[in-house]
Amino acid sequence: MSLEDLVTKYIASAEHALGTIKIADVNHNKDNVTKIIESAKAYLADAKYYRNQRKLEVSLTSVAYCEGLLDALRLLGAVKFEWPAKAKEERER
Repeated sequence: MSLEDLVTKYIASAEHALGTIKIADVNHNKDNVTKIIESAKAYLADAKYYRNQRKLEVSLTSVAYCEGLLDALRLLGAVKFEWPAKAKEERER
């Protein structure tokens, strides 16, 4: 898989996660959770921008930051979402 294909795959995965994300009803400051989600969206926008500029290494780094923020929120129980591959596995069971 080429770097461009990998970047495109990760961007699509992050778009899916952000499109289905739900803030959980737990004892987290929802304003802070929302700010972190907005930061993840900004990193995703950066990833798309740099992909279009053919700066694929920077694009990959940006989308990785986006995924890291989303995973951290999920591990804390602050949000709920599934990555596309996991959602597909669930549907196939």
